[in-house]
Amino acid sequence: MKRIASVDIFRALTMLIMLFVNDFAGMSGLPHWLHHAAADEDMLGFSDLVFPAFLFCVGMSIPFAIGSRYRKGDSQVQVLGHLLGRTLALIVMGIFSMNLAGVEGGLSHPVITLLAVAAYFLIWNVYPKTADGRTPAWIRILQVCGAAVLIALVIYKDLHGMPFRHSWWGILGLIGWAYLPCALAYLFLKGDFNKLTGFWMLTLLLCILNASKAIPAEFSSRALILGFWPGGWTHPLLCASGMFTSMLLIRYQDKPRTLFSYYWSLALAFWLLGLVSHRFWIISKIQATPTWAFFCLAVFVLLFSIFHVIADVRGWTKWARPIAPAGTATLTCYTIPYIWYAVQQLLGLHWPAALTNGLPGLLKALAFAFGIIGLTWGFGKIHLKLKI
Repeated sequence: MKRIASVDIFRALTMLIMLFVNDFAGMSGLPHWLHHAAADEDMLGFSDLVFPAFLFCVGMSIPFAIGSRYRKGDSQVQVLGHLLGRTLALIVMGIFSMNLAGVEGGLSHPVITLLAVAAYFLIWNVYPKTADGRTPAWIRILQVCGAAVLIALVIYKDLHGMPFRHSWWGILGLIGWAYLPCALAYLFLKGDFNKLTGFWMLTLLLCILNASKAIPAEFSSRALILGFWPGGWTHPLLCASGMFTSMLLIRYQDKPRTLFSYYWSLALAFWLLGLVSHRFWIISKIQATPTWAFFCLAVFVLLFSIFHVIADVRGWTKWARPIAPAGTATLTCYTIPYIWYAVQQLLGLHWPAALTNGLPGLLKALAFAFGIIGLTWGFGKIHLKLKI
């Protein structure tokens, strides 16, 4: 199957918006709706769309990624090993992102950040392969060195009374936990459309059950099927919905009108579910309510259907070239701001006050986002690209 341009474009736009909203976080003089809503605030802020969009993108990629592995000749066991390794990598990076605080009188936050990011590139960089597809010994040595740096940082923090904690797992960690059940389902159900539709509906049911009081908190069955999973099954629902969106694309890609009607019907169904669930739960990203997930999914499915028509049906993709690296080297793009902010702190650099509020601040944040994407392109040119 040829590469689906709309998937890359949706992912790239999500990355662009993430860079944008992260950079204006904390600025003054901005409309309230641009920010994240508070935990108990019944509102879908613009920034609240970014994380679920990432989960949706991860789900959309699963059928294509696993299919690509099989086309390359990987066995089911090899694919299983790859997806478990991918989950572990996301969880590790997520936990590290939450434990980068500096040690008083020792390594500072920016230094620890740069060491961790350097280790990421040593371990998960896209290295060249030999002619027979093997990994050279020198690459294995670099990967071991990267792992040693991460282990050393954990021990260093332990020795200074700052043990690593997983807490809420970090953004990448939550993505890893949402990815795992969806990828396993696709692998073991062998891409069967009907069975995976059932899995998708199961995640929807579990999401609603977890948010409701249908199963009392004191029941052991609640802890067994609901309470143990990070994100309370709302995050896996977002990921599974992205996977289902791609499955519809694979099934009906030769019938664009039919596909478009399915997408709009699905978006409408999510919107109606959002309206109904709003009678029971507020819209809250922090609480991961079903209402938040349903309204987000309505937006995502509708937008993806439009991008698919523009990019894949009409073939209009040149407009997205400036952000393309964010769609094909997304993890690199996600990581580079850590380097930027750490260097900025080490050098004591600050933006002019005029660029820290209002419209000038937003324009600076947008320029920053495009700048990071440009750096991602530059990193790729010197063969620095994270891939898990």
